[in-house]
Amino acid sequence: MNRNFHALNTEYNVLFNGELALEAGLNEVRDTYKDNFWEILPIERMQTEEEAILPGQKAKNANFEKAEEKATKAIQKRSMLIGGSEKNPQMDEAHLLLGKSRYYDQRFIPALEAFNYILYKSPASDKIYEAKIWREKTNVRLENDALAVNNLTKLLKEINFKDQIFADANATLAQAFLNLEQKDSAISRLRLATKFTQKDEEEARYKFILGQLFESMEEKDSAFNYFQSVIDMKRKSPKRYTIQAHSKQIQQYDVVKGDTIALFERFAKLLEDRENRPYLDVLYHQKALVYERLKQPDNAIKNYNKSLKAQSLDNYLLASNYRNLGEIYFYKAKYQTAGHYYDSTLALLKPRTREFNAFKKKRDNLEDVIKYEGIAQRNDSILNVASLSREDKIAFFEDYISKLKKKEEEAEKLAKEEAERAETTATNLQNSKDLSISNRNSIGGPSLTSNSAGGFSGDSKFYFYNQTTVDFGKREFAKTWGKRTSEGNWRLSSNNFFKSKEEDEKDQKEEDVLASKEAEPKYSTDFYIAQLPTTKTDLDSIAKERNFAYYQLGVIYKEKFKEYQLASDRLEILLRSKPEERLVLPAMYNLYKIYEITDSAKALAMKDKIIEQFPDSRYAQILSKTGTSAENLIDDPEIVYKNLYKSYEKGEYREVAANTDFAIEKFAGDEIMPKLELLKSKITAKIKGLAEYKKGLNYVALTYPNSDEGKDAEELLYDNIPYLESLYFDQVEPTSFKVLYHADDLEDKKVKTLIEKINKFIKERNQPQLTTSIDLYTMEKNFFVIHGLRDEEYAKGVVSILKEFKEYKIAEQAIVISSENYKIVQMKKNLEEYLDPSLRVIPPAYTPKPKRTKVKEERPQVVIPAQNPILPPMQSKGTMQPPSGNDPQSAPKTRTNSKDTRNNNQETRSAIMPPSEGGSPKKG
Repeated sequence: MNRNFHALNTEYNVLFNGELALEAGLNEVRDTYKDNFWEILPIERMQTEEEAILPGQKAKNANFEKAEEKATKAIQKRSMLIGGSEKNPQMDEAHLLLGKSRYYDQRFIPALEAFNYILYKSPASDKIYEAKIWREKTNVRLENDALAVNNLTKLLKEINFKDQIFADANATLAQAFLNLEQKDSAISRLRLATKFTQKDEEEARYKFILGQLFESMEEKDSAFNYFQSVIDMKRKSPKRYTIQAHSKQIQQYDVVKGDTIALFERFAKLLEDRENRPYLDVLYHQKALVYERLKQPDNAIKNYNKSLKAQSLDNYLLASNYRNLGEIYFYKAKYQTAGHYYDSTLALLKPRTREFNAFKKKRDNLEDVIKYEGIAQRNDSILNVASLSREDKIAFFEDYISKLKKKEEEAEKLAKEEAERAETTATNLQNSKDLSISNRNSIGGPSLTSNSAGGFSGDSKFYFYNQTTVDFGKREFAKTWGKRTSEGNWRLSSNNFFKSKEEDEKDQKEEDVLASKEAEPKYSTDFYIAQLPTTKTDLDSIAKERNFAYYQLGVIYKEKFKEYQLASDRLEILLRSKPEERLVLPAMYNLYKIYEITDSAKALAMKDKIIEQFPDSRYAQILSKTGTSAENLIDDPEIVYKNLYKSYEKGEYREVAANTDFAIEKFAGDEIMPKLELLKSKITAKIKGLAEYKKGLNYVALTYPNSDEGKDAEELLYDNIPYLESLYFDQVEPTSFKVLYHADDLEDKKVKTLIEKINKFIKERNQPQLTTSIDLYTMEKNFFVIHGLRDEEYAKGVVSILKEFKEYKIAEQAIVISSENYKIVQMKKNLEEYLDPSLRVIPPAYTPKPKRTKVKEERPQVVIPAQNPILPPMQSKGTMQPPSGNDPQSAPKTRTNSKDTRNNNQETRSAIMPPSEGGSPKKG
């Protein structure tokens, strides 16, 4: 009696209300959950929160909290645990409700405890299989997938009836296999779940997931059939699965070989169905992709815009639309527009994902494209027009002016129409207001504001006392009859074109305005012709800027966008334009690298051309594979670079020069190449001087224009190198002097004796202010240098003592030079010019150049319409590959330099001075 009382109260009171709360919570979860159809759907339709619920924290869903309270209340008040076993038959359902409410509230450890209680305390319960399935679902959520697979495999052997329990067990097992990336096993289990589930929503979902799995395994026929089975379910399947199944089938459709008429009829049918209105964003997106595959970018743009107007709730779909629109405009050479669409794409992608970082890099690279395409198009147009005859220039600008006028007239007409619409709206608003007041007065009697002196109020219904209706009548009369005089026979046609004095004045003003407008400079061909460059210097400067822009574009398209057709187009245009010599060889080499990918025959021809025309160049040596072996270098380019830079800082220039050449040969094509090449140019400065340093920087700037090193090299060439070239002998007052002796072979007995005698002189004569060092001059030559001589006379006196005194008797020729002139000798390697003034050529004075602005701030204005042909339409793309929902990607790893490479890309004006001037000189 007591046991039945507790069981009945538990079932029909507490548990009943708890089940209702749980069902309400589940409905809320189903309504708010949004499937991500860009990925393989999870078996269970439930969103897992990224933030875990901490102990003591309230549940996020009040219904689940209520269900848990009811289950807890039933357990606390009605549980009958006697002799280690539960005697109330409703306690298994109470614990099952408790576990489910905790599970859906994403408190999986407490949920597991509730399910385990049933297994241990009520092993004979009729809910035992259901409890086991829920326990394994919880294990799957806790990422104990292998454990879940073992337990569910055993459970399926125990289940005798093929019912919903059997289907749920197979579905849970399929999810565990998916988490373990065992797709074949997942498919077999999901097929069984699809066959035995009694719920239409689950059947449609399982079939769609099976289609996705076969699609990921590139079994298109099987995938197509499962998507078709979802469609065939008709109203039994939720609309979201049906529409996405249509979308998946359309993605597989071969628009080249297939019947496109039938395909577009299918689109039309789907778009006309009123029940599909919530999914217009998906349908229009797929239709746009079809047009892209058909190479009809204009139709694709229309449908992408329709997809955007459908106001999709799928951020990734919106990002796909913006991304694809940006790509289309990119290939149409409308780079500013493409940039705006790229910005919208970035705003919708998840930050700190691999896709976001890659796309942000692409957007940043687009700034360079916008800059250089603007320069190329503008300068091309200027040069093309400048080359025309006087008559052709006039014809060109007359055509431009006529288009300009037409455009302005259309703008004025549009503005006038907008003003008229605004006036009509205001008039209608006033009329409705007057009508409302009139109706109010007619119902409520005479207006309280009527004029007692016999006047009429503004609210009078009489036609001529309502200013709005009078103005409307005047306009209607003028439309019908034109302007007429207020006299008899006004309907005669002779009065049709009467104009008042005021109207004559108005027309005269309009004519004056029109005449002044025609006199504006922008409507004169001379205004534009006068702006065209005419001197050879100006034309050469414009052509040089254009050529460099084409070179930069070729490298950017090749290296940063992998758009090899665009890259080869730009570089081929460059070579046809007869550019300056410094651009020819790098352009040819980059074309060779592109042709290696796109056209092997052209690549071979370009290789032969480079080797034949430039046999002594570094490019020719690379292509002919001549050079020093690099077999002994270690394999990590970062470590190699750091070691080389450390040796460079120690002044071991000869050894570093050889090893850097080895590294460049070994790591050709690696990301470290710009750093190695810049280091090589610095070493060249120390060994060969400023002229060779300039060549090295030029090579880095042209070969790696988009790397930090390439941009730094370009800046150095722009301003620092001209400054260093302007430095020469005796430009400043000397502050100290040095004495130089040739010491080429440090193992030579004469050189050793020389060093010993000078050190002896400094020690015996008590000259602590004097120091010595061995300075590198060229690859074969060194100087033994005495530092710290206060003036030229003192320096000559020291040389005389060393030469004349018997304890020294140094016969080698000494060179007395000021510290400032010594810097010039080391920098330019021009000792011969210093010793023989007749060889000297004074360089031009340095003129500081204006500071360059950053690329992102530059927006070149195209004054003259560009005459470049429109770029070819973009190739068809598929749908975007979505980021993983459960695995946020960090930014791509990039190589970073240690402290040894800090700021090594910034070459200062004093960076190539002799080593003895910086830090402590090497003692002799």
